[in-house]
Amino acid sequence: MKMRTEYTCPLELVHDMIKGKWKPIILWRLRLGATSLAKLERDIDGITQKMLLEQLKELMDYGFVEKKSYEGYPLRVEYSLTDDMGMKILEALRIMQHIGIDYLKANGMGHILEEKGVVPD
Repeated sequence: MKMRTEYTCPLELVHDMIKGKWKPIILWRLRLGATSLAKLERDIDGITQKMLLEQLKELMDYGFVEKKSYEGYPLRVEYSLTDDMGMKILEALRIMQHIGIDYLKANGMGHILEEKGVVPD
């Protein structure tokens, strides 16, 4: 993703870094710990492997996600949140998660939470 050179404020910059359908979901899933590409793809409904790889690359470029490769056969690769920016963005995502939960409950859509097995962090 090409970054702009001018921003109104730092929030606009962070928004550009994590905007899109998949990046927040990938980051939210990675809060559970390091995982393989295949497991991420299984855990995130509707994402293609190509899109997942593109989004992971961008998140790595921005410093939110790191990739660790293990030697041996079969080759094993794990993705995880970085200790600094990756873990820090979780604070914002937790707030967004709670806002979504509150909205669903307030608007008679609590059943969606039950169907998805969503439990607030």
